[in-house]
Amino acid sequence: MITLLKNGKMYDPAHNKNGVVEDIYIRDGCIIAKPSQTEKIAQTFNLTGKVVMAGAIDMHSHIGGGKVNIARMMLPEFQETKGYSEPEAHICTPNCSHNATPSTTDAGFRYIEMGYTAAFEPAILPINARQAHLEMGDTPMIDKGGYAMLGNDDYFLRLLSQKADQKAINDYVAWTLAATQAIGIKVVNPGGISAFKFNQRRLDLDENNSHYQVTPREILKSLSTAVHQLGIAKPLHVHCNNLGAAGNFETTLNTMGASDGIPMHLTHIQFHSYGTEGDKKFSSAAAQISEALNKNKHITADVGQILFGQTVTASGDTMMQHLNAKHASPKKSVIMDVECDAGCGVVPFKYKDKNYVNALQWAIGLEIFLSVEDPWRIFLTTDHPNGAPFTSYPHLIRLLMDKGFRNEAFAKLNLDAQAMSNLTSLNREYSLYEIAVMTRAGAAKLIGLNDRGHLGVGAAADITIYTDQPDREAMFAKPDYVFKDGELVVKDGKVVKVVWGATHTTKPTFDKGVEKDLSEYFEKYHTIQLDNFKISDDEMIEDGRGKLVNHKGKARAN
Repeated sequence: MITLLKNGKMYDPAHNKNGVVEDIYIRDGCIIAKPSQTEKIAQTFNLTGKVVMAGAIDMHSHIGGGKVNIARMMLPEFQETKGYSEPEAHICTPNCSHNATPSTTDAGFRYIEMGYTAAFEPAILPINARQAHLEMGDTPMIDKGGYAMLGNDDYFLRLLSQKADQKAINDYVAWTLAATQAIGIKVVNPGGISAFKFNQRRLDLDENNSHYQVTPREILKSLSTAVHQLGIAKPLHVHCNNLGAAGNFETTLNTMGASDGIPMHLTHIQFHSYGTEGDKKFSSAAAQISEALNKNKHITADVGQILFGQTVTASGDTMMQHLNAKHASPKKSVIMDVECDAGCGVVPFKYKDKNYVNALQWAIGLEIFLSVEDPWRIFLTTDHPNGAPFTSYPHLIRLLMDKGFRNEAFAKLNLDAQAMSNLTSLNREYSLYEIAVMTRAGAAKLIGLNDRGHLGVGAAADITIYTDQPDREAMFAKPDYVFKDGELVVKDGKVVKVVWGATHTTKPTFDKGVEKDLSEYFEKYHTIQLDNFKISDDEMIEDGRGKLVNHKGKARAN
């Protein structure tokens, strides 16, 4: 059966199509070339005047794993269950749960209703990977995947402290990806989560972890090298040291050079772009960070934009979450250690436009968005839920595309914060083409999803259709149609059919001999055995929801 999407205005940066009017043909879940005249078109959608993009991809969103569940449990007042039912039986209402702590069902529904067809969990703790995948597997409508956290785990830090060669590091990284069914590697506050356990309260890039006597720079170099040499498409995902601290932009600038030119991705960079100027000793360093990003072509970044309102911060960065717990709103928090791997901190927070620091954070994120020149190297995120819920993306897109709207919002900010920002002098307005780069083509390229994020022949038919309208927030909040793997799943902004997306992984080759030492280590230090730690392919698909897609990397020369 062939479906024809006729006369839509295509914004497909992967193929340099900027508003080109073309037809799209779909068969068996994929986009195909124009069929012969003898082949029957089963259904036709007339999209004259409509904007057509690939399904959007959120490359950094906390949608699975222990942190999310802790947030749900500690904040019952945020949970609204009006009209809730299992997706097989009922379509969820918009009020199923609070935006900051959505249920798995609600997360999938809210994403697809905005035209997003994939989201990637950026912090899968290996010891908790099974829980994370169970949650993501219970999230309908969208494709999923995750980045496994290394760089603070005892086994890795022992390797570094013992001066293990790069091959041993590579084998451990590849084994971790296979064992956790992840598609990338993440490091949070390199060495800092571990250092916190030994009573260090700050760790700079070239400062030793007091126990292992290794520096964050060494951690970043070894992990980025491993990811690169193994041929993993997604560069090392880096949550820099000193998140949220005034003056941390210096750490961020120095981090850009820590990989010696090997590709590296800096995540939620807004939280790492703070100076110390002014009476309040807190200022924007967005100009310095943006200039460095423009110069360092091996570095990509997502912004982690904050938006005003109630949310909850959930991070493996226990060092900084412990520090920030005094600012919790409401006044409660969870700070915990997790086996030998890492930690977890959950702190609810309410961003306020009249608060000097919050207002300047808002401006800093937008300054970075508008000052980084290449939309292929900057990505639209709010670090859901840390900066704001992902449901605020349409509002953020309007701020980027509409200078007048942005200036009106700026005028409502804390006056001292206004005086410390150059946001109103930035005249750039993102185009539809650039939005398609940042939320579709660029994200797919970064992660290595060759059949997603574009509208070419052979691509998965993940397609979103919008009515072009001046109010970009209204436009991106409610697509006319969303197709997932060729099936119509959203009409007029509402789910009309429940489907289950794929889980994307990567499994580079490694020396199986690594398991001998790991097995002995697990036996001595962990509460579970090695074989129970690993997640098999059969486990990933045993409930019949979705499929497993392995994006095989190609090893690069040392």
